[in-house]
Amino acid sequence: MKLNPFNTHIGLALGGGAAKGIAHIGVLKAFEEEGIRIHCISGTSVGALVASYHAFGRPVESILSIGSALNLSKILNFTLERGGLFSTDNIRDMIHRDLGNVRIEDADIPLAICATDIETGEQLVFQKGNLAEVVCASMAVPGLFVPVEVDGRILVDGGLVENVPISPLAAMGAGITVAVDLSHVSRYTKPEDTLDVISNAINIVIDSNTRKQLKKADIAVPLDLSRYSLTNNADCLDELYMEGYRPMKNKIRRVFWYKRMNVVIYLLKATWKLLPLKVPEIVQDLKRHAAALRNRS
Repeated sequence: MKLNPFNTHIGLALGGGAAKGIAHIGVLKAFEEEGIRIHCISGTSVGALVASYHAFGRPVESILSIGSALNLSKILNFTLERGGLFSTDNIRDMIHRDLGNVRIEDADIPLAICATDIETGEQLVFQKGNLAEVVCASMAVPGLFVPVEVDGRILVDGGLVENVPISPLAAMGAGITVAVDLSHVSRYTKPEDTLDVISNAINIVIDSNTRKQLKKADIAVPLDLSRYSLTNNADCLDELYMEGYRPMKNKIRRVFWYKRMNVVIYLLKATWKLLPLKVPEIVQDLKRHAAALRNRS
C-alpha cells in the first residue's frame, strides 16, 4: 500500500522481449499523445534499451529508428570469449552513437535498469553508472551473449529475476505504477528440437513469475505477441508498434482515473487492511455483552 495517497507521479516499467520491444515505443506514443508525463521509468533487457532512449529525451519518432536495429542478425557479434557465443559490442556502439557515452544518473527522467548477478542470482537495480555498460548487461541473454562485468560483478539479462521491473518504481517516487509485459502468452510454439524445448521451459518459468509480479502494478498492460519473432520483426515494424499503442491508449483513461482517485483508493485499501483486525474485536464485544445479559438474568 502506498504511503503517500497524494502522490500521482507515474512510474512506467518496460519488460524484456527481444525484438518485440518495438511495442514499447507504441506505449510511449500513447502517453505522449495524451500529454501524460512519465515521472520515472525502469527497464529490463530490451525494455532497458527503450527506457534509456526515452529517459534521455529522445522523441518517439526518433526512438523508432532503433526498431530496425532490434534485429538479432544486426546485434550479433561473434566472439571467442568464454560465457557466450556473441558479444554485446554492437548494442554498446549503438547507444554511444545515439546517446553518447553517458551515465544513467544524467538522464532527463529518473531511470532504473535491472540486471541479474549470475553468481548470486541477485537482482541489481542500477540508477547510476555507465549507461551503455549496464544496458548491455541487462540485455545479455545467458548462453547467447557473453556476460558483462560491472563493478566486479558478472551480470546477465535482468529478466531472470524480474522481467517487468515494477519493484524499483516506488523508491523512485512513483505513486502510480504502469507495467508493460511483452510476453503474456497463453500458448508457446510447438518445439521442433531440443533447443526449442529448453527455450520454452525457460520462458514458462519467467512468464509464470512475471504474472505474479504484475499484480503489484496499479495498471498492467499484458501483451500477447506470440505471433511475432524474438529475433527479427523488420517487415512488420508499424504493426508491432501499434500492438503497444492501442492497448495503452485504451488504458490511458485508467491512468487519469488513478490520478484523480488515488486518495480514495488509498483509504479503501487502508480500511480493507484494518477491517480483519477490527471484526474479531467487534465479535468479542458482542459475546461479552451477551454473557453479561445472561448473568443479570
